[in-house]
Amino acid sequence: MRLHPSMYPNLGRSAEVRGAYTLLDGTVTEKSLRPHRDDVLLAVVSVVAGLVFWSLGVYSSPGRGSLPAWAALVPLVVLGAMELLRRTAPQVTLTVGTAGVIADQFTVGSLATVIIFTDLMYAAVVYGKPAMARRLPVTTGLITVVITIASLAWLRTPQALLIGAVTGIVSFAPALTGATLRNHREAAEAARLRAEQTALLAEMDRSQAVAAERARMARELHDMVANHLSAIAIHSTAALSIDTASTSRDALGVIRENSVQGLAEMRRLIGLLRDAGGDQEAVAVPSLDGLDALIGQAGTNGSASGLTFVLHDDRPSGEPAAAPVELAAYRIVQESLTNALKHAAPGTVTVRVAHEDGLLSVVVDSPYGDRPGPRAPGSGAGLIGMRERTELLGGKFTAGRDGSVWHVRAILPAEEKAVEM
Repeated sequence: MRLHPSMYPNLGRSAEVRGAYTLLDGTVTEKSLRPHRDDVLLAVVSVVAGLVFWSLGVYSSPGRGSLPAWAALVPLVVLGAMELLRRTAPQVTLTVGTAGVIADQFTVGSLATVIIFTDLMYAAVVYGKPAMARRLPVTTGLITVVITIASLAWLRTPQALLIGAVTGIVSFAPALTGATLRNHREAAEAARLRAEQTALLAEMDRSQAVAAERARMARELHDMVANHLSAIAIHSTAALSIDTASTSRDALGVIRENSVQGLAEMRRLIGLLRDAGGDQEAVAVPSLDGLDALIGQAGTNGSASGLTFVLHDDRPSGEPAAAPVELAAYRIVQESLTNALKHAAPGTVTVRVAHEDGLLSVVVDSPYGDRPGPRAPGSGAGLIGMRERTELLGGKFTAGRDGSVWHVRAILPAEEKAVEM
C-alpha cells in the first residue's frame, strides 16, 4: 500500500526532514524530484574539496595508471553530480557511482571520489527501495569477503588484508550503517502509526460508549415519562371533549397524579445522571415487584378509554431475576401499557410474567382496532426501545398484530448476559 504525504501529514514532514518524500516502498513523489538543498551543498563541497586536493597534487594512487592527472577529475565530477540525485534516484546514483569509482582506479585517484562513493552507497540503502536496502549490506559483505580471500591468494602477504579492509570500509560499512538507520526510522514510523491507530481506536470506542449511553438514557427517559404524559394527554382531551363537571374533575385528578409521578421519576433520572457523591442516597431501581402498582395506575389512566388491565404473575416466589433483567422487563411492561393507552381498542389488556428454565418471559396482549374517544399520538420509539432492551440482554423480542390482538412478547435470560456490540 502506498502512503501519500497528503494522507499522512506527519509522514510527509518527517520525510521532508530527510530531504524527500521517499515512501516506505521506495516510491518518490513529484516534489522530491528536485534536489534537496543539503544534497546541493554536499555535491558542491565534495567537488570543490576534490579540486583542491587535485590542485595540490594529493592523489590516492600517484604512481598508478598511464592516464594524465586531469583524468581523475572526470570520476570526481560525475560522482559529485550524482550527489544531487542521492535521495530521488538512489539506484541510478549507485550504479553510476560504482562505475565511476572503478574508473577512478585507472587514474592517479582522488580521495574525494572514494568518499563520495561511500555516501552514495549509504544513500542507496537509506532512500532506496526496501528490496535494494535489504540486498546491499549482504552483497557488499560478500564482495568484501571475496576480495579479501582473492587478495590473500594472489599476494600471499598479510598486507593483502588491507585491500579487504579498504573494500569493507568503502562499501560494506556505509551499507550497514544505512541499513541500521533505515531500520530505526521504519521502526519509529511504525510505532508512530500504531500510536495514531491506537488513539483513533480509543476515540472510536469513546464515541461508541457515548452513543450507547445516550441511547440508554433516551430509552430510560422515554419509558419513565411517556406513560404519564400519555395519560395526561388522553384525560385532558377527554375533559375538553366531554364538558361535564364530574368528567373534568376526574380528569384533573388523573392529570395531577400523573404529573406528580412524572416529576418524581424525572428527578430520579436527573439524580442518576449527576455525579454520585459520597453522601448521596441510593436510588431505588424499578423491579417486577412493582407490577401491581403499575397495573393499578394503568387501570386508572385507561378508564376514560374503556380499558381494563389484568396481571398474571406466574413467577415462583423467592427467585428474582438479575436486577438489570427485572428493570428491562418492568420497562417493557410499562411501555406496552403506554402503547395500549394510546392505541388499544376498548377491552382487556392482559399482562403475563413467568420465570422458568432460566428464562423470564413477558407477554402483553391488548385489543387491536379502532376506538372512539381521545387518542395520544405515538412516535414509534417505544417498540424500538423495547427491542433494544431485549437484545442488549441477549433475549428475543416480537411485537405485532395477531388477529384482533396486538401481541408483545419478550424472552429474557434470568441472569444478565449482555451481548457484545
